[in-house]
Amino acid sequence: MTKPILNIADVVIQTADPSHAPKGDTAKHYDIRWGEIASQIGARKLGYNLTVVAPGKRNCPFHSHRVEEEMFFILEGSGELRYGNACYPIKTGDVIACPTGGPETAHQIINTGEVELRYLAVSNQSEAEICEYPDSGKYLAFAPGNPSTDNLPRQLRVIGRHDESLDYWDGE
Repeated sequence: MTKPILNIADVVIQTADPSHAPKGDTAKHYDIRWGEIASQIGARKLGYNLTVVAPGKRNCPFHSHRVEEEMFFILEGSGELRYGNACYPIKTGDVIACPTGGPETAHQIINTGEVELRYLAVSNQSEAEICEYPDSGKYLAFAPGNPSTDNLPRQLRVIGRHDESLDYWDGE
């Protein structure tokens, strides 16, 4: 068994694989850095990571979850939480709830401060997830899969737009 304790100072920060990183002009708005925690301490039903965001940047697009609920705990820095149609200032010590839903629970953390923003992100882990991106009209359907075991299907990851949906019977 993995040791069930990891000091936050020992979390190794990594960056996004280039195939999943923002490209072109979009890249200047994002800082994709995090340190994975959950698997290192033996978590099974919750995901945890330490997210680090440079001043003036954000970690991910404005989005909502249909299955996974998220909680963020601000460890260092300050910024802004964009949530639904509102914006809220955030600072060290704040706890943020992002329940499941549609555009009304869409969220994004933006570092508006002068130093790195560091926060603990916690969410329940599910077999499948659907995220929606109100700013771009996209959705993401995702099921992780695991090619290293025979009893799980391969990963499924589809990004599309609501207005590009096919008819259920298309191609049948």
